[in-house]
Amino acid sequence: MIDLDERNHQPAETGTTAHDRLVTRRKMVLGFVAVFVVGVALGGFAVQRRDSRDQRERNATVALVAIPQSASLGSPSFQTATIGGRSGVSQVKLTGHLMLINAGPAPISVRGVAVEGPGMASTSSGQPRLPPLGGTGQLVVELLSECSVAAFEEPLQLIFAVETEDKKVREVGYPVTLAGSDWQRVAMSSCEHA
Repeated sequence: MIDLDERNHQPAETGTTAHDRLVTRRKMVLGFVAVFVVGVALGGFAVQRRDSRDQRERNATVALVAIPQSASLGSPSFQTATIGGRSGVSQVKLTGHLMLINAGPAPISVRGVAVEGPGMASTSSGQPRLPPLGGTGQLVVELLSECSVAAFEEPLQLIFAVETEDKKVREVGYPVTLAGSDWQRVAMSSCEHA
């Protein structure tokens, strides 16, 4: 006959062996938790660092479009000067408006513009701040140029001084097509009377 109410009364293991196993298991669990926490912390630091680098690169990116708008003659409308050793060269002084479009991912401020080319000089006024991706502004440009057809038929190479979100000023070149613009019409009409 089998007595089902009886329990198996085997002698208990010594307390030190069971306690040692329990301590070992706790140490392993704590070790796994520590490794997990360190991994999460390092991963979070790496992601934050990468995001910070991506943000800096995005803030330093400049994509600017310039379109000539209205123009008028400066005062005096034309003059003669000595340019490159040639005297009596007719010049025209033009005040033009440029529409600026920020095609970049971060806001920018246009601090000024210079013209790159022989027989030309420029100054600008206004410092428009352009929001990202389509933000627009206007810059007034005073342009002093020789009266030559080529000066207003070729794209005018403008160099913009642009301040980005990281407070650094960068130079950005952009060719502005004047052919067919109000700038070309006003300048050529003035040069014909010079």
